[in-house]
Order: sequence, then C-alpha cells, then structure tokens
Amino acid sequence: MKVMEVVAGVITDDHNLIFCVQRGENSRSYISKKWEFPGGKVEEGETDKSALERELNEEPGLSVSEITYFSENKHEYETFSIHLIAFKCNAHDNPKILVDHDKFEWLSSKEIKKLNFAEADMSFVEIL
Repeated sequence: MKVMEVVAGVITDDHNLIFCVQRGENSRSYISKKWEFPGGKVEEGETDKSALERELNEEPGLSVSEITYFSENKHEYETFSIHLIAFKCNAHDNPKILVDHDKFEWLSSKEIKKLNFAEADMSFVEIL
C-alpha cells in the first residue's frame, strides 16, 4: 500500500485559539465535510517544516512562526495510507484564500472536540 508523507499545522493565534478548516462536499467520504488541521503532502527534496510553510502559504495563505514538533501518526484509508506529522505553530493573521476548504474557524481546544474531524487528525484533537 502506498504511504504518503503529509504535514499538518496545529496553528494557534494570540488568544490561544486553534485554526481549523472544513473540507467541502467530496466524493471521498473520508474527507467530505470533515474538519482538519491544514497542511498537505511533502514534496521530494522538502523538509517537513518547509513543506508545512509552503502548504500554509498556498492555502490558507498564512505565515506561521515558532514551528515545533507536536505529534505524528499513521492512518490507513482503503487505497493508501498516510504518515501524518503535525507541528504546533503561531499565526498572527487570518487566512487569505480557501481552495480545498469551504470554511475556517478559530476555536478553543474544548470547542474543536465537538467538530467532525477527519480520522487521521483525531489523535491530534485528543492530545489538545
């Protein structure tokens, strides 16, 4: 089974709220309308941190600072699996563009536990 290297940002603001994004309607039920921490695939030649910075710059258009390792997990879907590495980081502005997502929220750690998160992100929600 193919394994994809993926990074995610557990992004906090100046008020210690956490940035979450919601995917739009999708034929892949495992991500359709699910909430997640933003990020994406690590491209060849990139470090995990540089991939995260690139992905967050592309969408949602955030610049982040103080990037530190948070946690990681492996998750298997029907046709592939991902090795998801999360980094905690800070942002000081709102997103500028949403492409793969329909909605974003800045929420407390208590509030995010009420959202319908993608399975791969659930272990990070539990840590928070």
